[in-house]
Amino acid sequence: MATVTRVEEWQAALAEAGELTPDAVSRITAVHGDRGVRAIEAVSEGRVKEYRDFTVVVGHREEYVVEDGGCTCKDSEYNLDPEDPTELCWHTLAVAIAERIGAVEHHDMWYSEVREFL
Repeated sequence: MATVTRVEEWQAALAEAGELTPDAVSRITAVHGDRGVRAIEAVSEGRVKEYRDFTVVVGHREEYVVEDGGCTCKDSEYNLDPEDPTELCWHTLAVAIAERIGAVEHHDMWYSEVREFL
């Protein structure tokens, strides 16, 4: 149960600070390791985008749909335990971080329409 507390701690600290502070970065990476680092990079680079239908994280090769705490990536599908809150893919972490610091880029359009152009 201590791991849940650690996840809740970084989420609360981040929401309270409203920005990625060194303390928040340390907490995230202590719990989530390299996935946390990749998520922070994605948020810092503005790669978390919210459409009318989905929130999407732009990866280096693909875009990943994050919805209701789940993700369409292979890491999430094959490697992670959905019952363990510390086992989140970096896309899901990026959304959680971006939402808490107001770094989600909002688009007033349907993602399904955008996908038609890609």
